[in-house]
Amino acid sequence: MSLSVDTMRTIDHRVGVPLCALFSPIVALLDWMTLLIKGPAGAPRRLLFIELSEMGSAIIVDPAMRDAQARGAEIFFLIFKSNRASLTLLNTVPAENIFTIDASSVLTLLRDTIKFLFQARARNIDTVIDLELFSRFTALLTGLCGARKRVGYHIFHGEGLWRGTMLTHKVHYNPHLHIAKNFLSLIHAAFATTIEQPYSKIHISDSAIRIAQATIDPTVKQTVLGRIEALASQAQLPFQHRLQPLFLVNPNASELLVQRRWAPESFSKLIVALVQQWPDCLILITGSPAEHTYVDNVRLGANVPNALNFAGQVSFPELPALYTLADVMLTNDSGPGHFSSVTGLHTVVLFGPETPALYGSLGKSIPITAQLACSPCVSAANHRKTPCSDNACMRAITVEQVMQKMIVQFTASRT
Repeated sequence: MSLSVDTMRTIDHRVGVPLCALFSPIVALLDWMTLLIKGPAGAPRRLLFIELSEMGSAIIVDPAMRDAQARGAEIFFLIFKSNRASLTLLNTVPAENIFTIDASSVLTLLRDTIKFLFQARARNIDTVIDLELFSRFTALLTGLCGARKRVGYHIFHGEGLWRGTMLTHKVHYNPHLHIAKNFLSLIHAAFATTIEQPYSKIHISDSAIRIAQATIDPTVKQTVLGRIEALASQAQLPFQHRLQPLFLVNPNASELLVQRRWAPESFSKLIVALVQQWPDCLILITGSPAEHTYVDNVRLGANVPNALNFAGQVSFPELPALYTLADVMLTNDSGPGHFSSVTGLHTVVLFGPETPALYGSLGKSIPITAQLACSPCVSAANHRKTPCSDNACMRAITVEQVMQKMIVQFTASRT
C-alpha cells in the first residue's frame, strides 16, 4: 500500500523545509561555480518534466511536452511508479525516458529518489521543469539532479510555501489561468533567451492547449467490445453497439481529494433517470479493480438491469478503446475526465472543491459546478488540502441538472 496523501504532505513539510534550507546555499554555490567555468546555459536539449502524483496532469501537460519537442528538446519524465501508466495513453515520452519513484513506503521512496539523482546525471539532463505546485520534495529533486536550467513556480512576495533557491527560472503561477496554459508558461521560461522577472510574459491562446488524440488499435477496440457484449449476455441483456446508447458512469475519485465525489446515491438516481430516458441503453459503471465494491453499491442502489458493474474489466491501456465505443461518460472531477480527452468521447464532469476554470478537461467536456461561495476551496496555496468534511458543493448538484447535460452530450455524440 502506498503512503497516504497526508503522510506525504507531512514529510514534504517537516523534512522538505529543512532540507531546502540545508541544500539551497550549496546549490547556489555550485550554480555560481558552473557559470564561471562554463558560461551561461544554452537552450534545453535534454529536458525532464517532474509530475509525481497527478495522473490527470500527465495528460494536461501533453501540449507543453509537444511544444518542447517542437523546439528541439528530447523529453524525459519523472512520475510515481503507480501513476506511470498515464503516460502510455499518448506515448509522447519514450518508455526508456521515463523515471519512476516507488512511493509504497518511506524506504522505497528514499531508495528510488537516490537512484533517480544518479540516473538524471547519467542521462545528462540539462533542464528540469517542476510541474508540481510548490512541493518541497520535487524542488529538491529539481535542485539536486545536476541540471543547469531549473524551472518551476515561485511564490515571490507571497507568504509560506518556501522552497529555497532550487530554481534558476522562477515562473509566476497564475491561479486564474487553466493549468495547461500554466504548464506552457514553464516551457516559455525554459527556452527564454532574456531574463524576465517574473517569467512568463506571454499570451497563450486556447488553440495552444489542444490535446493530441490517441491511436486506437482496432484489435484492442474489438476485444473491449467483445468483453462488453459478453458481460451483457451474462446479464441477459440484448446489446447492439451504436444501435443502442452506451453510457459510462465513473462514480469514484482518487484518495487525493475524496471531497470531489458526488454521492453514490446520486449516481444511482442518475442511472435510473438514464434508463427512463433511454430504456434500451446499456450503462457501464467503471472503476479500478479495487473499486469493485464501491461500484457495486452504486449499481445495487439503482437496481436496474441495464446497469453493469464494469470495474476492473479493462486495463489502463485499453481505456481509449473503451472511450471510443461509448456515447457519453459521466464522471467526478478525476482522472477519467482527462484520460477521455485523448479520444472524441463526450463527457459531463462534476466539480466542487476544484474549478473547471483551472482543471477542466480539454476534451469534449461539459463541466457542472454549483458555484458555492466557499468553492473552490483547494488551491496551490493550501497544497490542495481542504478542511471540509461536508462537500455541500457536490450535494448541491442535482440529478436533473446532470440529466440535462447528458442529453445535450448524447445528442452531440450522435450528430
